[in-house]
Amino acid sequence: MKRNSYMLFILAMIGTLPAYAQWAIKPGKLTTEWALKVSPANTWQQYPRPQLQREHWLNLNGLWEYIVQAKNLPAPVKYEGKILVPFCIESSLSGVAKSFGPEDRLYYKRTFVVPKNWGNRNVLLNFDAVDWSAAVWVNGAYVGSHKGGYDRFTFDITPYLSNSGSNEVLVAVDDPTSTGTQARGKQQLPQQGIWYTPVSGIWQTVWLEAVPKQGWLSELRITPDVDRNTVQIIPLSNQPLRPSYQVSIKVSTAGKIIAEGKTEVNKESVIALAKPHLWSPNDPFLYDLTLTLTDSSGQVVDVIKSYFGMRKISLGMVNGIQQIMLNNKPVFQYGTLDQGWWPDGLHTPPSEEAMAFDIIKTKEMGFNMIRKHIKVEPDRWYYDCDRLGMLVWQDMPSGMGIDTNNGGKKPIHLQHLAKDEPDLNRESESTAQFEWELRRMIDQHYNSPSIVTWVPLNEGWGQYATERIANTVKALDPTRLTDAISGWSLRPAGDLTDLHTYQPTLDIPPAGKERAAVIGEFGGIGWPVKGHLWNPAMRNWGYQTYQTQAELLKHYKLKFAQILNMKKNKGLSAAVYTQTIDVEGEVNGLITYDRKVMKIPATVLKDLHNQLQLE
Repeated sequence: MKRNSYMLFILAMIGTLPAYAQWAIKPGKLTTEWALKVSPANTWQQYPRPQLQREHWLNLNGLWEYIVQAKNLPAPVKYEGKILVPFCIESSLSGVAKSFGPEDRLYYKRTFVVPKNWGNRNVLLNFDAVDWSAAVWVNGAYVGSHKGGYDRFTFDITPYLSNSGSNEVLVAVDDPTSTGTQARGKQQLPQQGIWYTPVSGIWQTVWLEAVPKQGWLSELRITPDVDRNTVQIIPLSNQPLRPSYQVSIKVSTAGKIIAEGKTEVNKESVIALAKPHLWSPNDPFLYDLTLTLTDSSGQVVDVIKSYFGMRKISLGMVNGIQQIMLNNKPVFQYGTLDQGWWPDGLHTPPSEEAMAFDIIKTKEMGFNMIRKHIKVEPDRWYYDCDRLGMLVWQDMPSGMGIDTNNGGKKPIHLQHLAKDEPDLNRESESTAQFEWELRRMIDQHYNSPSIVTWVPLNEGWGQYATERIANTVKALDPTRLTDAISGWSLRPAGDLTDLHTYQPTLDIPPAGKERAAVIGEFGGIGWPVKGHLWNPAMRNWGYQTYQTQAELLKHYKLKFAQILNMKKNKGLSAAVYTQTIDVEGEVNGLITYDRKVMKIPATVLKDLHNQLQLE
């Protein structure tokens, strides 16, 4: 009896333990220092959307109930444990670290209470990213679904909220990973070589937002015009509003209003700026922006805060060849290929401090650009690039195509097309989904001054309709450069001629009068640092692999000297070194996967890179 009473006491005590006591990071292959600071109480608590901020919001990150079960089973009654949102189920930081297959369905559940001070406002439920297909219920009522692993989506859940105070949200997620045609970047089942651990489920912040009942500002489109010293601002509303609704716009710096404008919703306001302070990597100046929506009586309906940078990216002729220009001056762009993977969080960094570390170290090494490789980051990553001064080439995550060129409908998994092969043909449903997600990426990150180039296709991976895709991207955003296809299967499209070259003696892209010449990937020099490997027993590889820092530095200098020569004598406009960080079996990073070892001192690299005379 005494033993049974003791066990009942222990069980009762477990039921009263705080939430964080029900979670622990799963031991993984590698752990970063920031992962050790993570808890359910502090997980990604920053405002998640810096370019459209409101006063009233509630973070829903933290512990949710979860269960994984077969797709053909009904919704669960019981759950198998707790998962830390927003870390994917495969990650150590989720506290689960389970594999997830295309036959599985992942359910999440939690309760929340809408703050009383939100008054008579509508409540939006925001998901910043879920991989891949999500369906959502609130208090048992179905509110909507979404497909796409990298874009944020929102539901107005006001009609479904309970008057009793407590509300329940249920999310069901399917993810075909590498068995489907969806955009997924480097995820693969099973992971091997240059393919990495899959990411399934919620992997960015989930949050609530209070908005006015009669309508609200749902989106901004900000376009700087350096040549005219103006900025065009288009405030967009969630629904049609009367013309009597007005939006007043205030541009400020250091708390002082320097320019103002006024417009109707969904119409442009062009605001003149006297002697605008231009944004650049060496001077990443940002203007503050406040927009106030008023109704016909002049009553304030909605207030949002944002920011922008005055920056122009273009091509220009220099000595008879096209060069990349920043603010009408030729600026060589030298960057790293950045995969954005973490040993403990996979797609999700442990914290914003961790996320910013990669950008800061890249700058300290003397690079002025990052090519974000076939992954779209959380909004705050772009904000960090905006405020820290980092040029960004943004890839669209690649997927797959359908090969009908050789007869028969054969799935092509991230195939590299040969130079003489035609583009793949692709089934219409997956084409529509890919192009929908491509457009979402461009629309949702249009306002970031750091983004200067869109890269819709990488090498030959699922490459189809290259010229049409490039023209579509350019039509969606004529203010930036379009790198139609980065690597091998080049086509006469876009603004750049982009080669990938990993051999010791680098290929030279042809400089011309139509497109600027760039090397979208080179380097790939590996050094497996013992004690910092994802899996010491596996083949840890680079395109050339060496065993000491001295060898790594020697061969880096040999390749860099060729880049320097191409810049000075061959008209090269940009180059991207592979890569910033080791990732799983790839050891060709300048920093180990756990971010604990700089393979070459930053000061040594910066001294080298100063020869490029970067902006």
